[in-house]
Amino acid sequence: MRLRLTEFTPRIGPHSHRVVRPRTPLRHTSLSAPDPIGLLLGDHDGLNRLAGLCSFAAYSRRTIVHVPLRDGVPPDEGWGERVDLVLAHDSAGLRASQWPELRRRLTRGAPLTVRTDEARTARDMESWRTRRSHADARSELRHATHARTLFLFGTRDLFVEMATAFAHAAGWGPLHKHAVTGHMAFMTAFTLAEPPGTGGHPLEVDICFKPYPPYTHFKRPGAPKGPGPRDRDLRTPGR
Repeated sequence: MRLRLTEFTPRIGPHSHRVVRPRTPLRHTSLSAPDPIGLLLGDHDGLNRLAGLCSFAAYSRRTIVHVPLRDGVPPDEGWGERVDLVLAHDSAGLRASQWPELRRRLTRGAPLTVRTDEARTARDMESWRTRRSHADARSELRHATHARTLFLFGTRDLFVEMATAFAHAAGWGPLHKHAVTGHMAFMTAFTLAEPPGTGGHPLEVDICFKPYPPYTHFKRPGAPKGPGPRDRDLRTPGR
């Protein structure tokens, strides 16, 4: 996949960071922070680009991936306050408390185009599946919510797993029976590391497919171009 990004190299004190974000916003994708369950709603384009961004994050250890999601089209279903998303390896040296100052410095970016390797992502996902049951606690997505942003800190394997989850949702979501009515369709979820002192209750983020309105434009893959009677019956009245 080809990703069109904007690259920033802000500096805080003696340390510089590399931050990238999508050049065009994911207008029909939104995220609410886990409390205890978060929700990521996205159309095919948004979920597909998130798959690519997670794959890019997996192999870019010192790059911070910032995905602005608060200012898109407000969803008409779901829950929680909308937040942005940041993906980073521990080696990127990012602390959530630094983010507001770092974000203010994202003012002069340069265009950047990268290509992700889906075949490599698939191979690494298969390898991770065989090792996952023996992984230690460090092989869990650490997270923090600060300044209306959800931070996910992980390893290459964990971001590969997220990329695979988003690709699955983007590919199969349009085939879900709820898609033609414009309602969100649950596709999968990713689990986050258990916060200290929670008594064994892990957090998670549900990934749901949702076509963007007006829903009359949406057709299941393979459906005829003209709306059939079944499509008319399934549409939400008044849409």
